[in-house]
Amino acid sequence: MSRPPIPPFNEQTAVEKVRLAEDGWNSRDPAKVALAYTVDTRWRNRAEFANGRQEAQAFLTRKWNKELDYRLIKELWTFAGNRIAVRFAYEYHDDSGQWFRAYGNENWEFADDGLMRARHASINEHPIAEADRKFRWPLGRRPDDHPGLSHFGF
Repeated sequence: MSRPPIPPFNEQTAVEKVRLAEDGWNSRDPAKVALAYTVDTRWRNRAEFANGRQEAQAFLTRKWNKELDYRLIKELWTFAGNRIAVRFAYEYHDDSGQWFRAYGNENWEFADDGLMRARHASINEHPIAEADRKFRWPLGRRPDDHPGLSHFGF
């Protein structure tokens, strides 16, 4: 199985890879998203570690059961060879209705087949008022004409 675009990345393929990752995560489908990672993928997400695709899928299931109405924007930061760095922001609310915005950076390393072998994420979040939300598209893929992170100054 391969997951184009495959490394080594150029600017166009790196931007495409980032958007495909954003689209996948905005689907909030843990089984589908997990297929973008190698069977032996290694993750660090805040203080949580996942080793292998099954643990990554379990992590995503827990995440999206807790982070409701999740909407994410990713933006390419830099790339080289088989690595891509992104910055991102996402918004969600918890089961009490409190909204949050999270900001972070991810460093990705890909196998030759384009599956992600390693994901290291650093994330900070804070509560926001519902009126302060910026990501208001219908659940699912962010529309092509919706502003990105740079537009919001994030």
